[in-house]
Amino acid sequence: MPFLFCANPVKVDVIKDQRQSTKTLRHFMSEIRPFTVEVKTEDVEDLKRRLAATRWPDAETPDDWSQGAPLAYVKEVAHYWLHDYDHQRLATRLNVFDNFLTEIQGLDIHFLHIKSSNALAKPLIMTHGWPGSVVEFLKVIGPLTEPQNHGGNADDAFHLVLPSLPGYGFSGKPTTTGWGIEKIADAWAELMARLGYQQYFSQGGDWGSAVTSAIARQ
Repeated sequence: MPFLFCANPVKVDVIKDQRQSTKTLRHFMSEIRPFTVEVKTEDVEDLKRRLAATRWPDAETPDDWSQGAPLAYVKEVAHYWLHDYDHQRLATRLNVFDNFLTEIQGLDIHFLHIKSSNALAKPLIMTHGWPGSVVEFLKVIGPLTEPQNHGGNADDAFHLVLPSLPGYGFSGKPTTTGWGIEKIADAWAELMARLGYQQYFSQGGDWGSAVTSAIARQ
């Protein structure tokens, strides 16, 4: 699947009423709850039991990938997950940053909010693709929020907002239809408003680029 990228971030005015009161903004902020990524030991043990109990099919007939992933390769991956993979590693990486949940249109949305040390940094919301997650962005958080530490200019810094798409990662799963591109774009606009950002840039890849384009059309 080709990777689609919004090369020119889209600047969006998300607060229609510029006279929004401080009281309303404080109300929005109170709806944002801190969140800690947790990988429960019992879940890991359950996964390992199921991996160990796998009933493998017969091997493919050709000696290539023309019929899909070869059985030997899938067994190798399963062995890695069962014996070698550190299931806490990713939780540790994610928890280095500030994670939050907030309910928007009846659904919990998970997001990371990383502020630059530069008070004049520009807000940027980044949307991952399918199949994907906010993990896609972990390696660019430093260069984008603190570019002066990565050979760049501090004036190019961003405050980052990295939400998980509905049904992905730690966001809630929709129980009804309707969570399409336009609705997600509306939810992102509401999220940015809750964080106090009157204008912001938006970037996305794959399905995230479709959300970004929908934000631009608002």
